[in-house]
Amino acid sequence: MITRRTTRQIHVGDVAIGGGAPISVQSMTNTDTSDVEATVAQIHRLEEAGCELIRVAVPGQEAATAIGAIRERIRIPLIADIHFDSRLAVTAVENGAQAIRINPGNLGGPDKLRRVVDAARAHSVPIRVGVNSGSIEKDLLKEHGYPTPERPDALIESALRNVRLLEELEFFEIKISIKSSDTLTTIAGYRQLAGRTDYPLHIG
Repeated sequence: MITRRTTRQIHVGDVAIGGGAPISVQSMTNTDTSDVEATVAQIHRLEEAGCELIRVAVPGQEAATAIGAIRERIRIPLIADIHFDSRLAVTAVENGAQAIRINPGNLGGPDKLRRVVDAARAHSVPIRVGVNSGSIEKDLLKEHGYPTPERPDALIESALRNVRLLEELEFFEIKISIKSSDTLTTIAGYRQLAGRTDYPLHIG
């Protein structure tokens, strides 16, 4: 029997994550998020299939502002997936996103990250720190090499570095994800990461 490690607990809407809560199932839409009708229809199908949390891509302002209309018409918590643009993260949170996924080091500097964290804190929205093998900082690649199943260190160090950026702003409502194009590297990375942090982990 596998013994689960003890982690902190966060809440995405009414879904508890970590801290002994059951493992929850999340999916992501592949619609244009600004197309509210198509996105809601897909989320309804996922709800019927048992999905407990849903993530949508937020590539632009129109998608960020659509969050509110989408959330009004679905039952499960809504998560915004953000890349690079801190303004989209703030807009998504202000429009009702119940969690956001970011890479803190890719938002354009400490001032922009602080604005995102301030918005998340004000709306009680947790943040997923998501890093992948294609976004690892150059100094970590130089020190640890490209992540492999035998040595996924650069991936773990990148994740922990980005978590520290949030902790320095006294924000702790965090979950972490790491991803490599190689499945075995991802598995090895999660095993190592689990021993170095008590934040809940997101896989996928």
